[in-house]
Amino acid sequence: MSSNAQHEYSDVFVEFYDHTPLYRTRADIPFYVEEARAAGSVLELGCGSGRILIPTAAAGVPITGLDLSESMLARCREKLAAQPPDVRARVRLVHGSMTNFDLPNKFALVTTPFRAFQHLISIDDQLACLLCVYRHLAPGGRLILDMFQVNPAGLGDPQWMREREDTPETRLPDGRSFRRTARITSFNRAEQVNDVEFAVYLTFPDGRTERHTQNFPFRYFFPKEVEHLLARAGFRVVTVYGDFNRAPLANDSAEMLTVAEKSDERG
Repeated sequence: MSSNAQHEYSDVFVEFYDHTPLYRTRADIPFYVEEARAAGSVLELGCGSGRILIPTAAAGVPITGLDLSESMLARCREKLAAQPPDVRARVRLVHGSMTNFDLPNKFALVTTPFRAFQHLISIDDQLACLLCVYRHLAPGGRLILDMFQVNPAGLGDPQWMREREDTPETRLPDGRSFRRTARITSFNRAEQVNDVEFAVYLTFPDGRTERHTQNFPFRYFFPKEVEHLLARAGFRVVTVYGDFNRAPLANDSAEMLTVAEKSDERG
């Protein structure tokens, strides 16, 4: 997938993102806020609607958020408007691609929360992103790549092609309700890519229903592959966590959080 073809969320997905329990209750916010506080300045790639960005700014840390989706950034601006002036002052939002960005300042930390990097399908795009990150990191700066650890069943088990509900019936403030399912539509093991489909089932107060789908390719990575990829871009791996409590990566870890440090080899 070329840099100009990166996945963008549909308006339906954006509308319901902040109401989806899978995202609303995800346990990663304290982890990223603590890392941001330790670093002092942050660039978040794939900041979306500000789920992590706004709590980071509220914790006193200057943060720049970059996202390809103008709809997501618009939602983030709406949420920021309700924040105190000092929080808003710490935030800069940038519409752009994580494979090709050029910002005027450098950062102590760059993050890619909740699988943002896994939307980069080709090695060329992955390296382009990492080289952009390298240029924007201060000396000794760190990068956190947030990925899932591969579940072998997710590489070809036909059960994963069936719709699985990840959001039960959830009522919205305007009287509508929705539920969401997810499934893999095709396995592409040679490319390390699964094609994924989200389906939103929307119910209106008058009983009318709609079904909306969001389809996208999703790249999966293995731990040593990530280490080699980072080395090509001038990084060294500091540690790999298996959860947001900073437990080491283990065989049964669901998360794979790679913390890498900018080396001085590229100057």
